[in-house]
Amino acid sequence: MRKARGTFDTCKICCVLCVSVRHLPSSRLSDFRSYLSGLLHLHSISLVQFKNSQQSHFDFSERIVGICGKNGVGKTNLLDAIYYLCFTKSYFTKSDAQNVHHGSQGFRIEGKFELNDEVEKVVCILRETGKKEFYWDEEPYEKFSAHIGKLPCVIIAPDDVQIITDGSEERRRFIDALLCQLDAKYLQSLMDYNKTLQQRNSLLKAFAEKKQHDHHLLDVYDEQLVRNGNYVFETRKNFLENLLPSVKQFYFQIAGAEEMVDIKYESQLFSSSFENLLKQFREKDLMLQRSSIGIHKDDIDISLNEQPFKTLASQGQRKSLLFALKLAEFETLKNEKGFAPLLLLDDVFEKLDESRMHNLLHWTCIQNSGQIFITDTHGERIRNNLQNLSVPFQLIDR
Repeated sequence: MRKARGTFDTCKICCVLCVSVRHLPSSRLSDFRSYLSGLLHLHSISLVQFKNSQQSHFDFSERIVGICGKNGVGKTNLLDAIYYLCFTKSYFTKSDAQNVHHGSQGFRIEGKFELNDEVEKVVCILRETGKKEFYWDEEPYEKFSAHIGKLPCVIIAPDDVQIITDGSEERRRFIDALLCQLDAKYLQSLMDYNKTLQQRNSLLKAFAEKKQHDHHLLDVYDEQLVRNGNYVFETRKNFLENLLPSVKQFYFQIAGAEEMVDIKYESQLFSSSFENLLKQFREKDLMLQRSSIGIHKDDIDISLNEQPFKTLASQGQRKSLLFALKLAEFETLKNEKGFAPLLLLDDVFEKLDESRMHNLLHWTCIQNSGQIFITDTHGERIRNNLQNLSVPFQLIDR
């Protein structure tokens, strides 16, 4: 068994836990068994020419890690580097080149993770040529998609409130990011669907320019859309039947009150088969020069007191729902993987009242057994809140 410096002594931990496990209520035994069945812990991370860091190294000795400092010192960048190693890409930017240190060419991120008692080295390199490489214990990936789901991770950032306030694309992205960590076939089907959708839209525009239509070629694209789209739809439908009630439960816990919140999955495919819908709306698509029907139009409808949530809810209610969505994602990943994912909380305390802050921290730090990284601009605030929980923590001052 490979071990890294700072690795937990699991034998000692088990001895302590086994003494008290017989006293745990039945509701907590499942969490205990989940903890013993797996462990994901980031021991260290090194950054070279990444964002505002020319060269940095961080060791993480505790399960709960607070990162404090003024705006612009690199707190969020550190969380994004962790996210990179879990997802092969940035959470905040679409272009890898945007994450290179000013004046440099390329970057390197290396992390040492402990996963089920094995120490794994994960490396992401962006070469000067713009080529990106990703390694798992020195072995390069041929397809980055093969890495997704190995190191499950959930991040909560200030701009994530767009999941609630913005259009349906943000809510689909949230669902897709979760399902892609759980189901490799879903990830491939979604990628194939989006590729076919782009090709179909390009074809529709070409038809308009040439003023002639090839319905046989459209049939080919429609067949591909139906095959991949049906799998995505069925997976979303079955998955959300369990996830959405969990979101409501977390919302009540964080808000501290039972408000009339309703959440439901909306899709055009509920009304008819995908194949029939494409035939029915083909003339409209030809006129619009884009595909107006499909799972790329799916949404999650959220209401408060039977009114649209995003227009009626207060700022505190919006944040409570955001945390509820993310914690439901976290709990789902933990149950499916057999161990808790990493949890990254970026500047979540701003504009959050004391009650909601306490409820959030109590769940993430005490009821949850996974590793947590929390950033805050106020060092004293994060220190006091963690001390009040009476849990061991590490504080990094940036």
